[in-house]
Amino acid sequence: MRYGRTVTGTFISRPNRFIAMVEVDGVVERCHVKNTGRCREILVPGARVVLSISDNPDRKTRCDLVAAYKGDMLVNIDSQAPNAAFGEYIRTSGIFGPDPVVHPEHTHGDSRFDFYVESGERRILVEVKGVTLEFDGVCMFPDAPTERGLKHLRGLRRCLDEGYEAYVVLIVQMKGMRVFEPNYATHREFGEVLEEVVDAGVRLVVLDCVVGEDSMDVDSRIPYRFHS
Repeated sequence: MRYGRTVTGTFISRPNRFIAMVEVDGVVERCHVKNTGRCREILVPGARVVLSISDNPDRKTRCDLVAAYKGDMLVNIDSQAPNAAFGEYIRTSGIFGPDPVVHPEHTHGDSRFDFYVESGERRILVEVKGVTLEFDGVCMFPDAPTERGLKHLRGLRRCLDEGYEAYVVLIVQMKGMRVFEPNYATHREFGEVLEEVVDAGVRLVVLDCVVGEDSMDVDSRIPYRFHS
């Protein structure tokens, strides 16, 4: 997945979850934040951040904040990037077999899943989540309670009974993580339900990414662990 023009700047503040103030070459830019999550451990005053410059002259904000350095590690925080990168990965990696037919944003029952994939006789429903939270090489999801996430997990579990394959794909928007685990401290129920649906047959795949200032590409699987 590639961006067009990008520039780096220095994060100043985040007046609300949609807007950030960033200094670029001595000028303060009012930017759109492409992630409504907290990102408190990433977007700290003085952090070096990456902005994608829009080609739309009618936009109220000229730039989108899409990535930030956490020490020496570059973390993509664009909430649209995981789906874009995984959509490319489906077509190039063979994860669901050769020549898959991919349908993004597929409604099934009372849920809307990120992908429906047909590959030969296989019918596959996929929910993708982006992971930006990490501590000491352990990446975690979610960074805030997510009732929507619970609905997706339970919806995938029901799809198994209808003959579908069901996947939760976690796209870790950084490189260098040792392991994934649910963020039980923030939303214990999500972790417990994730364990339950995986035990029932929903497949959990955790993939890290090679992140550049103008790109993010799915790279390698990393292991996961549950507390129980």
